[in-house]
Amino acid sequence: MGGIKKNVNILKIFTQKPNLKGWKGLLKYVLKRVLFIFFASSIFMTLLYRFVPVPITPLMLIRSMEQLTDGKVVQLKKQWVPIEKISPEMVNAVVASEDNLFMSHWGFDFDAISKAKKMNEKGKKVYGASTISQQTAKNVFLWPSRTWVRKGLECYFTVLIELFWPKKRIMEVYLNVAETGDGIYGVEAASKHYYNKSANKLTQEQAALIAASLPAPRRYNPANPTSYILSRQKKIMRLMKQIGPVQLDKKSKKETEKKEGGKQTKKKSRKK
Repeated sequence: MGGIKKNVNILKIFTQKPNLKGWKGLLKYVLKRVLFIFFASSIFMTLLYRFVPVPITPLMLIRSMEQLTDGKVVQLKKQWVPIEKISPEMVNAVVASEDNLFMSHWGFDFDAISKAKKMNEKGKKVYGASTISQQTAKNVFLWPSRTWVRKGLECYFTVLIELFWPKKRIMEVYLNVAETGDGIYGVEAASKHYYNKSANKLTQEQAALIAASLPAPRRYNPANPTSYILSRQKKIMRLMKQIGPVQLDKKSKKETEKKEGGKQTKKKSRKK
């Protein structure tokens, strides 16, 4: 009965006669529908992208427009490949570089956020603490900026993808849409551009160089690394050894807790 009532309440949004007395009534009417459309469409797109390759992202469109306005030839290199056709070294490298706790958190690393906040309060340099899940949410659904609105939406979409996507899918999408150069997106396109090989052939050294360049992919070239990128590469490779191989097929802590929670709910319902 509870489920039927919820469905009836949702249907009322579109079927009930709107109270348009005054501008407040009109504003309330419009806001309700805008919010409903936003939440419904965002959930739909998140569910769709769990199974369908992401064709294009806001950042790809923004970069293309920037190239046009600068009088450059539009360059958009990307090639979607399944995670099975990406070297495990690349997976290990981005986990070591970007998000050591990727397999165990629910989308947010609160310790890293706390440390970044303290570092930002002390110095002029801005430190980030975004997880791979947060970066994926931003890359797929949003635009690059440091506003609170964008950050709030990033948190919302991070919760959605952590709820609806397994960790393996999050990693697959991340490695296919991340900006890896000027007009280059995804590790398959990057691997072919920089090393003339497919992503499944990347060595540990090459994967670490691509991962080291991710924070500023248009500034740094993995095929012609600066001393800074080489030092980052060494650090990433050390962390890769410490962390060990990332087992994407293994159930993450998040998925295990979700499964156990479902079992407990079933047990309670049986007792009743």
